[in-house]
Amino acid sequence: MIADFHTHTIFSDGELVPAELIRRAIYSGIGAIAITDHADFSNIEFNLSNIKKVCEKINELHNKGGKNDSKFRVLPGVEITHVQPELIKDAVNLARKCGALIVVVHGETLSEPVEKGTNLAALNEDIDILAHPGFITEDEVLLAKKNGIYLELSYRKGHCLANGYVSGIANRFGAGLIISSDAHSPSDILDETKYNNVGLGAGLTHVEINKIKENTAALLKKYPI
Repeated sequence: MIADFHTHTIFSDGELVPAELIRRAIYSGIGAIAITDHADFSNIEFNLSNIKKVCEKINELHNKGGKNDSKFRVLPGVEITHVQPELIKDAVNLARKCGALIVVVHGETLSEPVEKGTNLAALNEDIDILAHPGFITEDEVLLAKKNGIYLELSYRKGHCLANGYVSGIANRFGAGLIISSDAHSPSDILDETKYNNVGLGAGLTHVEINKIKENTAALLKKYPI
């Protein structure tokens, strides 16, 4: 089973309402997603109060069984984005308080002017995934490993530029990897082929890609619905 813990809806800069994102994900064969819209102190509470409603309804429906896709799950989350490093701790704590299960931090991608120090600040907090971390340092990778934080290999244009570097340094030091879509539009939504191609494009073997799927299962086990 594949899962995608980094997606966006109209609650930030995505094109789809949550219901359509969910339907398209199910149709593509994804077993679980997290809705992780871009967030800072202006919208963390608003986004999560609404996303949680969607997640509760969908999970209640699929937990009843009797549907071909009854095992599908959707988790409420956030992607803390362009928050100053000194404030990331407060943003993460607020997101957890508001019910975020999956907390992603927008890492130092090569395609955006993310403030230096964001990766390090994020890896010291209670987060699940550091998204598209760019040229992450050895010390930061070791910190990710120590704190059980996954480093993302991204499907999204621009953010994917450092995938090969991230996979190489993560494997060298034993940090966990996650493959995510960073979906903003219908064309971004992963299927099995796209998922595998992200890993292969980053220099991974099929065995290593299957290990990432084990990481996915571990993260889902951490937050049972």
